[in-house]
Amino acid sequence: MSVFLMTCESAAQLRNAGTVTVRESNLKKLGATHFKTGVQDEHFEVTKQALLETIEEAVPEMWSAAMRNAWGEAHYQLANAIKAEMKDAHDQHSNANLITVNMEENKGNCFTEEQEALVVKSWNAIKNNSGDLSLKFFKKILEIAPPAKQLFSFLKDSNVPLEQNPKLKPHAMSVFIMTCESAVQLRKAGKVTVRESNLKKLGATHFKTGVKEEHFEVTKQALLETIKEAVPEMWSAAMENAWGEAHDQLANAIKAEMKKEH
Repeated sequence: MSVFLMTCESAAQLRNAGTVTVRESNLKKLGATHFKTGVQDEHFEVTKQALLETIEEAVPEMWSAAMRNAWGEAHYQLANAIKAEMKDAHDQHSNANLITVNMEENKGNCFTEEQEALVVKSWNAIKNNSGDLSLKFFKKILEIAPPAKQLFSFLKDSNVPLEQNPKLKPHAMSVFIMTCESAVQLRKAGKVTVRESNLKKLGATHFKTGVKEEHFEVTKQALLETIKEAVPEMWSAAMENAWGEAHDQLANAIKAEMKKEH
């Protein structure tokens, strides 16, 4: 409802305001959200078509080519304003990642003893339910960023419901458990460690499948939400920061290997 109202009210106010205006939000936030969730140019065309068809069906007696053009132009201007903010969000994100983290040199010093204790405590509480939580984690990734489905060979051409895909659970468990165990071992090992794989292979796979900077933010959000919902009684800002830091160090290590592939 908020998306439809925002689009229509922006269109109605466009000439009077002299610029694109939105309600209950702002263009910077919209741009950042669209960038984070992986929205592409073609998705704006989809929303434009849906908008025009919806309004045509609502007012068939007054619909005309001129009205279609008017709504199309209003949508076009709103889309361009959002895309401009998406570009800014992309540039800011890229600049923030110019400083790469060398895990071998840092030896996990950014991960404190308190953070380690919080991660270990929560992982011990949830690891026996890692199968169900892995699926929940993976579903959250696709809820946050539906286009990410195209990154997985076993999903992009599949018409099978998510829960019935035989390759989903093994993959989801592999990713979720690897991430969590890497977090638990981070301070003790002094570096990112992974099970049944290595960073070079992870980097090559992520590079080959077209993983982008923003996708790591999606997995981070999905991970934090999954663990928070699994242990609501012990969740805190400190625990969120601990898991976030552990995820970021793993992500930076993978990105460093992706850079070598490039």
